[in-house]
Amino acid sequence: MSCLFMFKSKKPKSRRNLQKENNKNIRGRDLLQNSAPELTTTTRRNQTTSLSFNLPTPRSLPSPTSIRDLYTEIEQNQNLRVFSYKELSDATCGFDRILKIGEGGFGSVYKATIDNPTGGDSHSPPLTVAVKKLNRQSQQGHKQWLAEVQLLGVVNHPNVVRLLGYCAEDTERLLVYELMSNLSLEDHLFTSRTATLSWKQRLEIMLGAAQGLAYLHEIQVIYRDFKSSNVLLDDDFNPKLSDFGLAREGPEGDNTHVTTARVGTNGYAAPEYVETGHLRRQSDVYSFGVVLYEIITGRRTIERMKPLAEKILLDWVKLYPVHSKSFRMIVDPKLRSKYPVAMVRRVAKLADHCLKKNDKERPTMAFVVEGLRKIIEESDSGDMRSSGNDSMNVTIKIMMILIPEKESVVSKRPTIVIYKPEDLKFKHLKYLFPKKKICTAVLFFGTNNCTAV
Repeated sequence: MSCLFMFKSKKPKSRRNLQKENNKNIRGRDLLQNSAPELTTTTRRNQTTSLSFNLPTPRSLPSPTSIRDLYTEIEQNQNLRVFSYKELSDATCGFDRILKIGEGGFGSVYKATIDNPTGGDSHSPPLTVAVKKLNRQSQQGHKQWLAEVQLLGVVNHPNVVRLLGYCAEDTERLLVYELMSNLSLEDHLFTSRTATLSWKQRLEIMLGAAQGLAYLHEIQVIYRDFKSSNVLLDDDFNPKLSDFGLAREGPEGDNTHVTTARVGTNGYAAPEYVETGHLRRQSDVYSFGVVLYEIITGRRTIERMKPLAEKILLDWVKLYPVHSKSFRMIVDPKLRSKYPVAMVRRVAKLADHCLKKNDKERPTMAFVVEGLRKIIEESDSGDMRSSGNDSMNVTIKIMMILIPEKESVVSKRPTIVIYKPEDLKFKHLKYLFPKKKICTAVLFFGTNNCTAV
């Protein structure tokens, strides 16, 4: 261990050993100055073409049939392009603020058009991409940049964003991705500048995100930063996971966890990880459960402008248990009651399962994928009926017995009135009937689950 260096023998070093040590120090200084993957290029008449790049070997490698195999395979067929800084600067008009489409701890993201995306002598049609530029003041910026190049350069899944290339010139660090035109899940849940997602869309997005997360776990990668802002949406609202700067390779062999620095986003990180720094795949499952409640409620994990009891999302939803009559109080009002309550309850149950305090009791992401898929299939087949006035296709019949004030006319037949669900505003009933009549009974029939007045 390096911490025991002071106890090593101090026997005089030979000239040959001194020469080796000097060479090692020179290589170390070069690595610190470059602070980037080693790039191998050839220059021909001022045109730089990337042949290959070598990334540092990870400290801990997972078991076979994992990401280590992907690293080995990709060495033979590297498909990432190395862009020049000038090319990306021109593509973003000098990183014009007008083209900025996002910003985070890593830096800013710009929309750009690459005239010749494949590079070289071939002339491919222009391609619109997203360019992420490292903030020079970011302390963890280069480390996260390198992690993304390492991981996204080898993974391949329809629910993981595709990395097209990168740039490493002097102190500049940039990444080039496929453009996700519909922004993020966070934008559609919490901002007014985007269209409100329907309940079915939310479920399908979460299913795709779960599939991407399950794939990462299969190849022994822990995402460590699953949140709604990292779920990007393409033209057809297909979700893709992005921002892999905090991703880590999972434990290998008999190890049950990886010990790391506690990083991530407040409100999404699993409690055992925050307390101990022990990272497991179940930590991602917990974060997924948090986002499930975000799509149910339409609220962020932390709402600073809400009353004290509603500031922390997970504390607030505990006040309205899944089986309680008041559960619908937490459902996103932007859905305008266009959702089947039974299905929402099942999703909430799945979220509660993911949020178990004991991480060993949480499901795998493969289990979550199957659970969401089954909910969507049963919903499409019409097996799950909505309750109350949540269905737009159910006509609720209401028989209202209206008795005049004078007892002499009690023998008259009661008046039967039929209303549609959208008309059932009971607090306004006094405006629906003559003042001289008193509503003494309201009977519901036509649905299995009725709301009492």
